[in-house]
Amino acid sequence: MTGTLTPAMLALIAFCVLTETAREVCFKHSADNETLSAALVKPMTWLGVFFWALELIGWTVVLEHVPLSIAFPLMALSYVVIVLAGAWIFKEQINLRHAAGVLFITAGVACVGATGL
Repeated sequence: MTGTLTPAMLALIAFCVLTETAREVCFKHSADNETLSAALVKPMTWLGVFFWALELIGWTVVLEHVPLSIAFPLMALSYVVIVLAGAWIFKEQINLRHAAGVLFITAGVACVGATGL
């Protein structure tokens, strides 16, 4: 392990962030106003499980090549993308404190990412 991010590993981390976001959107869509047993039989739930499996495969490859201390903080970008997806897809409100938190996460990820480049 070299301790640096290659463009390929950065792209794979971005893929993991997007699959995690897709998983959470699928799970939210399935769980919205449903019981657990009703949600478990919905196709959207199983699409979320599929995205979970894709993320697991991608994340395992990332961890083979990138130190956890660099890769894991970069995955925090999923918090940012999930907040934006929630606002866009589910029309969830983002207040000022929420937006400030997202900005702090993004700044922290930028600091960690710059360390690994």
